[in-house]
Amino acid sequence: MDLKKEITQIAKKAKAACGILANLETSEKNRILEEMARNLESKKEQILKANKKDIAAGRRAKLSSAFIDRLTLNDQRIDDMAACLLDVAKLADPVGKEIKSWQVPSGLKIHKLRVPIGVIAIIYESRPNVTSDCIGLTFKSGNSVILRGGSEALNSNIAIFEAINEVIKKNNLPEGAINIIATKERRAVDVLLKLNDYIDLVIPRGGEGLIKKVVSLSRIPVIKHYKGICHIYVDDYVDLNMAEKICFNAKVQRPGVCNAMESMLVHRDVAARFLPGMLKKFKAAQVEIRGCPLTQRIGKKGIIKAKDSDYRTEYADLILAVKVVDSLDQAIAHINEYGSHHSDSIVTDDQNNAKEFLKRIDSACVYVNASTRFTDGNQFGMGAEIGISTDKLHARGPMGLEELTSYKYVVWGNGQIRE
Repeated sequence: MDLKKEITQIAKKAKAACGILANLETSEKNRILEEMARNLESKKEQILKANKKDIAAGRRAKLSSAFIDRLTLNDQRIDDMAACLLDVAKLADPVGKEIKSWQVPSGLKIHKLRVPIGVIAIIYESRPNVTSDCIGLTFKSGNSVILRGGSEALNSNIAIFEAINEVIKKNNLPEGAINIIATKERRAVDVLLKLNDYIDLVIPRGGEGLIKKVVSLSRIPVIKHYKGICHIYVDDYVDLNMAEKICFNAKVQRPGVCNAMESMLVHRDVAARFLPGMLKKFKAAQVEIRGCPLTQRIGKKGIIKAKDSDYRTEYADLILAVKVVDSLDQAIAHINEYGSHHSDSIVTDDQNNAKEFLKRIDSACVYVNASTRFTDGNQFGMGAEIGISTDKLHARGPMGLEELTSYKYVVWGNGQIRE
């Protein structure tokens, strides 16, 4: 079977499965999710073996250390994947939930209810845990899913998928409930994006090139999970020790993820006190600093002169752009101009400055005195996440169960006709 026919057949089966998944009882979905978690753990050895193949290929291809980190699985990360499935099982089921209801003068009773979206195609790169997270969330929200992971993680993704699909088969659920496109051929995405007769939504997760390609080619509605150019602004009224801990965590704890800090802004009035120690700590952690002229003067040696493009780049690595700003207004203007509207934070002791920052920063997640690394569905109490939307319609920020539903109006009458 040629690639187009094969992917079209997958999409048809996914569409056929929708009606069954949408009407599963919550208790049954939760039981199956728990089985999925157990089976992931029982297949740990096979998953890690497959992952080693991907890591070896990645090293041969000289992928960055941050990329290899995103790709790598270990016992703990597989345990975390299983825990996410269990967390999703514990969450309230959004399907059928009443959003609101009212009665109109004609006597009709109108109910607005949550319903599954249908078939969701998810196109993603490098992180194998996305495979199980997306299956868990789409399954609980009554959607069928078509997964297209990056070629770098293909062996890992297939192993995870097969472990979970065993549970789908065991419970006699339709074949198209969960699906994976198990090919490295790039044109598979081109084919997938034209199947608007069967697929209801596309969610791309990855780099700028992937997002732009999906948006330009798709005949299907897209929710973009775009790059994370995240900022932390260190205000002039600030606990410098707290600011240092937050900024270090946001950049160094896991630099290869989309909620890591890429640019640090510092108010001029605290720059001479804050930057020497902060930059020293970053340098000790092997962070490359690209700074404005004042940052270079304060840091003395080893600071690369920042270009305009440095403030527009998602490094996903141990590289940080630093700029000293004159005011809160300048910091806000910079973030709204250079950021990707993902996650941005202010570290301050001034409540008025905090409120101004929250009000004027146009990002999906805005923080006061906290690391941007918390922009995560699990950390937000969603169990897991499909990803972090940088769009404004119909979902924004971490996408959990509710964001994977639409709604319909259910209208009760007793014989009304319209005059």
